[in-house]
Formats: sequence, C-alpha cells, structure tokens
Amino acid sequence: MLETSFRRLSFPALTFDPATGVATLPYALDGLDFAETITFPTVDGEPPAAFHRVLELLHLVAGVSYFKVGAPPEITTTTPLSPPAAALLDAVYTKGMAEYAYRNDLPHVLSLRVSAPAAEPVASPVSVAGRRPLSPVGGGKDSIVTLEALRRGGLDPVPFAINPNWVIQSVFAASGLAPLAARRKIDPKLFELNAAGALNGHIPVTAVNSLIAVATAVLHGLGPVVMSNERSASDPNLVWNGHEINHQWSKGVEAEGLLRGALAAHAGLADAYFSLLRPLSELHIARLFAAHTAYDEVVTSCNAAFKLRDASARWCGHCPKCRFVFLAMAPFMPRARLVAIFGADLLADETQIPGYKELLGLDGHKPFECVGEVEESVVALSLLRDSAEWAGAPVVAELAAAVPGAAWAAAAGSDVFTPGGPHYVPAAFAELVRA
Repeated sequence: MLETSFRRLSFPALTFDPATGVATLPYALDGLDFAETITFPTVDGEPPAAFHRVLELLHLVAGVSYFKVGAPPEITTTTPLSPPAAALLDAVYTKGMAEYAYRNDLPHVLSLRVSAPAAEPVASPVSVAGRRPLSPVGGGKDSIVTLEALRRGGLDPVPFAINPNWVIQSVFAASGLAPLAARRKIDPKLFELNAAGALNGHIPVTAVNSLIAVATAVLHGLGPVVMSNERSASDPNLVWNGHEINHQWSKGVEAEGLLRGALAAHAGLADAYFSLLRPLSELHIARLFAAHTAYDEVVTSCNAAFKLRDASARWCGHCPKCRFVFLAMAPFMPRARLVAIFGADLLADETQIPGYKELLGLDGHKPFECVGEVEESVVALSLLRDSAEWAGAPVVAELAAAVPGAAWAAAAGSDVFTPGGPHYVPAAFAELVRA
C-alpha cells in the first residue's frame, strides 16, 4: 500500500439550521479540519426526519473532496450504516475515485473500505413516486430532454440546480418553470492545499449533487429526483490494475442502484431517485433534443462554458464534449441551425480531426469526459457520410476515409436507437422518452 502523509479521514457531527437552510458538514483529515456548507432553499416548520437521514449520507459522500488531499488508508465514521448504505460509501470511495487513483498512481484507493458501526435497514420504506418530480438541470441537451418529457407527461416538474450560473439560469428562463436552487461552498482551505501541491483529481461529483437534490426534494415535500444520465455513462474508459476506470461512474447505473438502495435503507425513501434517460444512448437523446428549438440560444454541454463570461460563447469548440455533441446533433438538424447553436462549424475545421479520431476509437482510449461510446460516434459519422448536407464537410470526409470497413458494418447493425440495458425507470415514466 502506498504510504501518504495522512492516515485517516473522519466525520465530526454535522449541523443544520432550519431558519437559514444551512447545513455544515465538518471533516477531519488527521490534524486538518475542514467544513463545507450546503444552503438549501428554506421552508416553514421543522424538516422531516428523512431529510436529516439524507443529510447523513450527503455528509459522508461529500467527504471525497477532502479525502483526495492525501488519500488516507482509513475512512472512519460513527454514523451507523446498514449494508446498503455501507455499500454505497465503499463504492463512492473506490469506484468513484478510480480515475483519481489511476492518474495519481494510488492503487490502494481501489480497495478501501469505510469503517462504520452496523445498523439495520429501515423496515418499510415509503414511496415518493406520486409527488411532483425534481429535475436537476445542468444546461445541456440531456436535462432539457428530461425536463420537457416530464412536462409533456403532465408531471409538473420542478427544475433544480446547485450554484446555478448564467448558463443554467438561462435554461431556467427558457423553460418558463419556477426552479429551486441550493448552494454548495467547499472549504477554502482545500483550494489553498491544492495550490500548495496537495493531491488532486476527479471526484464522483454526481453522487454529491444527487444527494443534495434528494435532500432538497424531501425538504420541500416533492417526489423523486429525476436525473438525465444515459446508458453509456456506465461504460468504463479503461482497465487499470484489474479495475474498471470510469470517468462517469457516479452517473452510471451501478451508482444509481447503490444510491437508491442507500436512500431506502437509511432514509426510508423508496423510488426517490432514478434516471429517466438511462435506457437511451447519447445519440438517441440528441435526436430527441432536436425537437426542442426553444433552447437553441441557451443550451450548452461544454464544461468550459461554466468558466466563460461572454454569454455569446457557450461552447469552447475545442474539447471532447463539444466535438461529440456537435457530431451527435448533426444528423438530426439543419447544418445552419447547429452552427448557430455552437457559433462555429466543427466539422469544417480540420484541426478537430485528431480529437474526433479519439472519439471514433481510431487513436487512444475514450477521453476522460462525459462523451458517448465509440459505436455512437461511428453511427453518427455514418449518417453524415450519407447526408448531402454533411458529406462534403472536410472533417466528415477525412474521418470517413479513416474508419475501417468492419466499423461501418457494425454501425449498420447498431442498436443505438433501441432503448435497452439495466435501468430503474418506473413503469409510469417509461413511455415519456420512447420517441
């Protein structure tokens, strides 16, 4: 086991102030103390008991931000955990931190276990499926498809975001729905340590954000948190030391099932969390998004957009997500519309070719980004190759010549537009995104 300068992450007692909506989540990394705060939209009266139980899970899961400072070999909590809750925590700190372990060469992270007193699961979890859904919005095509599917189904969704920036606020406004928002403030000491050279890397932030969303829904008497994670999120980027490394693990179906199990066993909440788009491919979702023109001026799936200040520059145009989303949308909308959305024609820019070769599996492994599978990229390219509007685009022409014949044959028989795979979508929601 790799030795580090830290031995243990532990969790002092959390606090919550109903008057301000502020939950304070403290952490101890040997002699270092941290405290982050989550500010929830307030309600009148005392929060339900289930809210406090969700906060307990959130406190433990959000500790990944402080764990990564030194990857201590011990993670210890005094919060009693049932087997499903313990399984979630073990997976979050191993599979959820696998990319971090890979990039920092810390194989011991992949076999960590959280030490906690044992508890029995809640005997009879209560379903919240019949209440108004809370629908997290990230600003991209996926959450827009989910939000509009829920609205079309007459379910009156409540949009939600954590620390919403101008991108998300613009999507809120375009939806015309009244949103809820929470605020997460990480302890500033973490950034100071990072600047001083502490270990750093990717964390399973979707697991953290999901629990903030569930806590908000419980606090406001709402129903399930309906996510927008697709089936390709479950597929790994590579295998290292016998373990799958998946940048999107906390968006995958395994994490979804573990979180559902922990919420039922620890907080007594059944059917409180699922992804509506889980049975769908990214390409299928892109086709569904093409029907929603009202969001053309506000949508962005580019992470760099959250760092930009120019509201007209919603896509950087140079990252794997920009490349993939452009490729995925291109078969389903007029070229002029897509170029207007992005502010550039990525398939006319030959400098994009090396990045597209990665997406197509022609060079390197799948990027550590939230992008679709190689098969989806090849299918999208095959549709463009046969399109009069796109076939002559320089990038399409060069990539089409580089793809081997076997890949085209596989694309011809692909099932990327056929819903499938493991999912937790309730039957009442299943037909909302079948088109």
